[in-house]
Amino acid sequence: MTPRIGAAMATLATHVPTPEQLVAELVLLLDIESRGGDRFVGRQQPEGTGRVFGGQAIAQALVAARRTVPEDRHTHSLHAYFLRSGTDEQPIEFRVKRDLDGRSFSNRRVVASQQGEPILNLIASFQKPQEGLSHQFAAMPDVPPPEELEPDAAIRRRFAATMPEGPLRSLMLRPRPIDVRSAEPRNWQSSDKRPPLAHCWFRTVASLPDDQPIHRAVLAYASDFQLLATAIQPHGLSFHRGEIKAASLDHALWFHGPFRADDWLLYVTDSPWSGLARGFGRGQIFTRDGRLVASVAQEGMLREVERKG
Repeated sequence: MTPRIGAAMATLATHVPTPEQLVAELVLLLDIESRGGDRFVGRQQPEGTGRVFGGQAIAQALVAARRTVPEDRHTHSLHAYFLRSGTDEQPIEFRVKRDLDGRSFSNRRVVASQQGEPILNLIASFQKPQEGLSHQFAAMPDVPPPEELEPDAAIRRRFAATMPEGPLRSLMLRPRPIDVRSAEPRNWQSSDKRPPLAHCWFRTVASLPDDQPIHRAVLAYASDFQLLATAIQPHGLSFHRGEIKAASLDHALWFHGPFRADDWLLYVTDSPWSGLARGFGRGQIFTRDGRLVASVAQEGMLREVERKG
């Protein structure tokens, strides 16, 4: 652990930020700095693991692309490939290529780099809103409302109490800007095998600005939370017990309509397949009134860690 990360953890141990401070820090994290010539730099967020959270890299790359697009166009899709593990020791540089500005659509390519090496490639598409055919075939699942579910943060605290001191325990105890509440019971100490299907509610712990691009960036950030975890449920293994080595390989996200990320959203994830040291996950995100506002797909590397002894 570096001195800087250790100092950040020590600060968190003595100062518990308010929900408003946590959300302000998230908005600041996504407020990238322009360096001119369609170049931007994203702030780093010490995670205690030494690695950049994939959702952070996706969201910051999306914000970089959005900064080069006319204001009347909204993000409707993104496709990203994770190339290398990023480090939370360094900021991320984003270079944007303006591939298309048509009458209705704009398309951008983004390369995210650290120390001269690309860590993420992203393509994003933006559309000028217009009327058209409309239907929704996906039905929102019937799950308990978030008010009846225990916050995942409380479950993490109980699990962390069983762990030795170290970076992973500190990460589990770290206050987070997004409140997640799982419909299925979470027990990271259990080796029970479960079907590859999960439901969780999420929202920011405080209000966000009334700016739809910010809400879409926050959803992009949160969309990386659940998918690979769903893919290992049939195998009775756990990331938190160090039984699986995982890394996201690619990530796709489609936005279907407006929403607020500070209102409860239901994230439904399933995993149709895993094999060949990879797992595939799909996600659907609904508003509380049942509107499907986003769809997600991701594939990641999943390698079982060999047990010693």
